[in-house]
Amino acid sequence: MRLFDLIPMPYRLAAVGALMVTFAAGSAAFAWTAQDWRYGQQLERQARLHADTLGELSRAAAAQQRKEQDKRLALEQRLQNNDETHYKELTDEKTKQARLRDRLATADLRLSVILAANETTSGWSVPATTTTGRVVHGPTRAQLDPAHAQRIIGITDAGDQGLIALRACQAYANQVSGEKD
Repeated sequence: MRLFDLIPMPYRLAAVGALMVTFAAGSAAFAWTAQDWRYGQQLERQARLHADTLGELSRAAAAQQRKEQDKRLALEQRLQNNDETHYKELTDEKTKQARLRDRLATADLRLSVILAANETTSGWSVPATTTTGRVVHGPTRAQLDPAHAQRIIGITDAGDQGLIALRACQAYANQVSGEKD
């Protein structure tokens, strides 16, 4: 006889039931452990992919930011160069106008206008032919009063400065809007 046969039937059933419960609990625990292990690996893989994606996005954003900064710095440099150029043009024009005003004031230079051959001014006729003492050949000219010449130079100076400022504004607008010269 075997030892198992000596145990009464209710105890045998209880032992088999307990053994089955222990086996079921062990297999459930093993299943939970295996599932936990699998989910852990999946979560680890997802976390690694997420970190890689965030890293790539971060690098792309940094590269884009560097590119935009480089473009901004290049634009600032071009604008600085344009400002210097236009400032030089403006100061050169002011210097030229000041020299012209000085020459007019010292009578080194005289402004004159061409008169029409049949024009009469205030009842005085101007001869259409040149006199023997004149060096300039060509149509008859009348000299302007130095004060009037100074005013005319002042007007042209303001106009020249306005044109230089307009060119500077147009160059700035073209640079900022991205157009090339």
